[in-house]
Amino acid sequence: METTQDGPPDISELKDEISELRTELRRFITNSGRQHTDLILNKLKADYADLFREQHVKTAGSDLFAHMVDSCSMRDKCYEVFMDFLRKTSRHIEDGSVSEEIINSYRDDLKTLRSKGPSDKCGTCFSEVGRLFEKQVDLMESLGIYNRVKDEDKTLEIDDAKVVRDILEPLANIQRFQILKSLTTQRRTFSEISHITGLRGGNLLFHIKKLADSEMILQMHERGDYMITKKGYKTINSVLELSGQLDQI
Repeated sequence: METTQDGPPDISELKDEISELRTELRRFITNSGRQHTDLILNKLKADYADLFREQHVKTAGSDLFAHMVDSCSMRDKCYEVFMDFLRKTSRHIEDGSVSEEIINSYRDDLKTLRSKGPSDKCGTCFSEVGRLFEKQVDLMESLGIYNRVKDEDKTLEIDDAKVVRDILEPLANIQRFQILKSLTTQRRTFSEISHITGLRGGNLLFHIKKLADSEMILQMHERGDYMITKKGYKTINSVLELSGQLDQI
């Protein structure tokens, strides 16, 4: 720091130095805090990974049992196959890391299993196990175990008409959005959906059909409950995530 010939350091120079020191101090505190936080989070993940896994498998088992087709003779056998699949994929929570390639291989395994399904009713059960698997993937992503690959180069390859028809238009209505959101937690009867949306009869059927035609929801069987599909679950999650990001802008 320079001094004047006849007196103490210039006040403006002192202010600049103090400002620089404050900036450096804030940067040090921020970096130290981030490193400390990362250490704590990594320790928590390591200590509680088994608990996360057990809780997820337990919840998935209950949801799967509740949402599979009741009248199918293969129900018990398929339940065990699906649970074996979910237990296998949940082990990556304990591993601490899983790649995009492995996640996609599990999705391919589900498609292969679905192709061997003997009945049209299989779509209901496979939609449910697919939804539960994607919830598991979301959990792994939130824990930092899985880093989702986002390929920005594919933006120009999108079929504009298909996106509008199959995604944007079905959601561009508050009642349809309410229906889809309500089905993320549990399946619903027609009466329950009517109560949630305030719609009745043909008006409600119109909106339900819009979502069903876009394959975001399906009816368990004739006059049965409605449930969200894997596509619907991923769509609503993406919209909610986008909404949260926009709120932060």
